[in-house]
Amino acid sequence: MAGELTSRVAPDEATVNSALGKVTKHLIPFLLLMYVIAFVDRTNLGWAQQEWEANYGISTAAYTFGATLFFVGYAVFEVPSNLIMHKVGARWWMTRIMITWGIVAACFMFVQGPKTFYALRFLLGVAEAGFFPGVMLYLTYWYPAARRAWATGLFYMGLPIANMFGNPLSGSLLELDGVLGMDGIHWMFLVEGALAVVVGIICPWVLVDRPSKASWLTEEEQRDLTQQIELEEAAKQKAKPISWGRALADPRILYFCLIYFCIQASVYGLTFFLPKQVTSMTGTTAGFKASLVTAIPWVVALIGVLIVPKVADRRQNHRLLSGLMLAFSGMGIMGSALFLHQLVPALALLSIAAIGFTCAQPIFWQLPTRYLSGAALAGATGLINAVGNLGGWAAPLLRTWATQSAFGTADSPNEAAGLVVLGMAGVVGVLLVTGLNFFKKSVEEREALSLQSGESLDK
Repeated sequence: MAGELTSRVAPDEATVNSALGKVTKHLIPFLLLMYVIAFVDRTNLGWAQQEWEANYGISTAAYTFGATLFFVGYAVFEVPSNLIMHKVGARWWMTRIMITWGIVAACFMFVQGPKTFYALRFLLGVAEAGFFPGVMLYLTYWYPAARRAWATGLFYMGLPIANMFGNPLSGSLLELDGVLGMDGIHWMFLVEGALAVVVGIICPWVLVDRPSKASWLTEEEQRDLTQQIELEEAAKQKAKPISWGRALADPRILYFCLIYFCIQASVYGLTFFLPKQVTSMTGTTAGFKASLVTAIPWVVALIGVLIVPKVADRRQNHRLLSGLMLAFSGMGIMGSALFLHQLVPALALLSIAAIGFTCAQPIFWQLPTRYLSGAALAGATGLINAVGNLGGWAAPLLRTWATQSAFGTADSPNEAAGLVVLGMAGVVGVLLVTGLNFFKKSVEEREALSLQSGESLDK
């Protein structure tokens, strides 16, 4: 392929831009919908926590442990799932992922105690494994590096949108309590799981594996976009040819895992407990009104993720901005600990935190994807997401430890301590991002990165 590329005329920028406009129109909305459903299905248990504790004997400790089991199953199967997707294509593999996770998510309506809860949380992680790193890999098939943070940011809109609309949806479904003899939480799990199955069935008719197979692109757009992507892939192969097995042991990849761990600890440490935190501050019960309040930080985060990743692409300062966003995350979460019983300042600080960890993620993913390709990129993104998402396993445990063991008791939890511990994840993340300066790039790698940033399509 490299030999063919050298004999071709360079891709036309206007044609590539035209193709990318169509790619964004055809693929991003559907990928965004998939992410919204995925996030709702993995976090809606926050709305069931109080009823499970009252009626099914699932204590706070049991809830915390069960919530974290998702990430165990997720981590174990991430890398093999991503390698399979790289081999068979996103179209059918994403279909499999969505349908299986939707079925498992709906089965949460049958939870009767801790054991069934634990089993289903683990199975949900297994079913969904590969979805997120699969999308990160999929975007490298369609977007050149100079536009990828922006495209990834559009996909990451799913995080605030899921919390803006997913929380009110869950709150509304809870109010169906008693309809057809079913509890409100049963309706919530059934409907939200069924949504994933329906979207999974539609998936093969929407997703396309590569630009060369997209019927909605002209022949010129297929050719020039494919060539633009292949030029960058060839540059990365020249700079750092590496197998997927070696990528999994690469020190820099392992370092990226630590950074992503800190990001995910911030995300899930807040998400799993925000409904309970808001109901405590407002004195309301879990339902539609409380869900509207929890949506506020995510509305602010949505605005941020529309702006910050595009700025990162324009200025090509992904490392600096990812560190800055992590600082927002850490300071916002820790600052909210000072206003546990004051709704307005607490929500303002949590909104800053939401901007931070929401925007940090699409910018962060540009760091590993800029110098890996092919199976190595598939394996590396799977590993980074797998290890990083263990932050979602650790965060609830750390929060419970801080609130009930280290600085409080089960009868008198210290919620402020829990928030401070979670905020520290953002601070550690900033230090780790700064530490990336100690990794030296080879001459070839610098040339590859220069090629990618120099061919900016935003100009």
